[in-house]
Amino acid sequence: MYLKFGKPILDVFLSLFGLIILLPFLILIYVILFLIHASNPVFYQTRVGQFGEYFTVYKFKTIKTNNSNNAFLKALRKTKVDELPQLFNVIKGDMSLVGPRPDIPGYYDKLTEENRLILQLKPGITGLASLQFANEEEILAQQSNPLAYNDEVLFPKKVELNLHYYKEVSFVFDLNILIKTILLPFHN
Repeated sequence: MYLKFGKPILDVFLSLFGLIILLPFLILIYVILFLIHASNPVFYQTRVGQFGEYFTVYKFKTIKTNNSNNAFLKALRKTKVDELPQLFNVIKGDMSLVGPRPDIPGYYDKLTEENRLILQLKPGITGLASLQFANEEEILAQQSNPLAYNDEVLFPKKVELNLHYYKEVSFVFDLNILIKTILLPFHN
């Protein structure tokens, strides 16, 4: 019952509330990023959503080809503030606040057997795997072959965590993940 009715209502309510509260902050980030990039500061990318259907995810651009060491951009990525435009994805119904992170085509859309149950869920702005691998960039940066490490180690672990979430999803579980996500920047 929660998954079908409660979770979508909670998602939209909290997303609208979050956007109202965060709007001045988001506008400020938008303006700063516009000045840094001299173009649209929002990044659009195709991701795999619920039932394996593709959708467009929104994020703030935090990569600049000629200056990847920009401290502001790094801070947005590290604190996950670059993910906040996904609140619009939640309101549109493409995403949930909590669920498996939406991946690029070639991963979740290729799941088989029991692992395909993950696709019954809307992807989330945060989730168990997001919390477990909040430092994923640093983990991958330490690997000699980051893509192979992702494919052979991180991705299977994320699938395991997301399958666990699928089997245990509840209001209390979602609330717990949301609170841990909000507190995450203060633990680093």
